[in-house]
Amino acid sequence: MSGSSITANVPGDFFIAGKKKVSHWRAFEATLTPGQDPDLWQRAFKEYFHARLSHRYLKPIEALQKIGSKSGEGFSIVAIQCSLIEFLESTLKGISYRHHRKGDPPLRQYEYSESGRIFESFLVQRTPFDREFTPQLAHDFYVSVRCGVLHEARTKNGWTIQAKSKTGQVIDANLHTLYRDDFQASLLAFVEWYEKALPSDPALQEAFVRKFNDLCV
Repeated sequence: MSGSSITANVPGDFFIAGKKKVSHWRAFEATLTPGQDPDLWQRAFKEYFHARLSHRYLKPIEALQKIGSKSGEGFSIVAIQCSLIEFLESTLKGISYRHHRKGDPPLRQYEYSESGRIFESFLVQRTPFDREFTPQLAHDFYVSVRCGVLHEARTKNGWTIQAKSKTGQVIDANLHTLYRDDFQASLLAFVEWYEKALPSDPALQEAFVRKFNDLCV
């Protein structure tokens, strides 16, 4: 029996990024030191962060975009995009979600239970979204688009989804319109920024390790 077959049957050794599994990350994480060896952090971005994004978010969105019928696939695209946003922001902060009910133990230092704050902070603070979203608009978007699409497969409060704007803008705040292809282009621009920032930013690197360690449990 090959080594790969044995590994595939080890309990808890699941896939976390493309073909990379928990065991791969554990071995690789031991070579990472925040503030050192930018080449290793570039590998971390490519082999773990981008591989996870590509297989679980970006390629599915591309497949839906290629349908091109404009007859409802935009809702599926936006649902994936909204899920992606929370992953991106929680990775930058190195925090993980925990459902917290009354009487549960307090949240630990790097845990959160309110998705709205994480989602809205991404839109308001992260480039290039910070050019279009105010705190009020980000909150409206979270309630009317993110929560509407994920919970009810609909938008609310007059918001609509269209494929593409004529100007490249992500949203039209006056018309309450989200342009999902332009939204995707901005998400890809953010990922490009992160690729450049991660190898030289120890704070991002420490957050990266916390996030991926949590993905392994």
